[in-house]
Amino acid sequence: MCEFFVKADPIQYEQRSRTVRVHGVLTSIRLENMVWDLLAEMAEDEGCTTNALIAQFHDEILAHRGEVPNFASFLRVTCMRYMRRRMMALEKQQSDAGLRAQPLQVAAAEALSTPLQGNGTDGRGTVRPSFSPVVSPIRAR
Repeated sequence: MCEFFVKADPIQYEQRSRTVRVHGVLTSIRLENMVWDLLAEMAEDEGCTTNALIAQFHDEILAHRGEVPNFASFLRVTCMRYMRRRMMALEKQQSDAGLRAQPLQVAAAEALSTPLQGNGTDGRGTVRPSFSPVVSPIRAR
């Protein structure tokens, strides 16, 4: 199992800073490339931009907690929760179809390595499960 993780492309865990505007205030967020990619995928699922999704997350965590002590870590955990929901949905899909469940590491490898297309499929014609992340749906304006 460890081999799967240590052979990850170093570009995935390389960090990159981006400037994001939240309520007119520019702020810099430093995250790993894989996290930025997942945020972009989540934003596409919600029909908005990555910046709009991040601003929505900020607003909602602020309203819920009253403060945002470590927003970058919150975004990382949000991405992990998103991937976990995808895995659970894939397992349920297999179970509902009467298929034998794959070992978690095989399913995880497929979920993480399959290039996702913008048309809701995984490139092989299989419909990609769609999830709303932790926030309410955001619509492009």
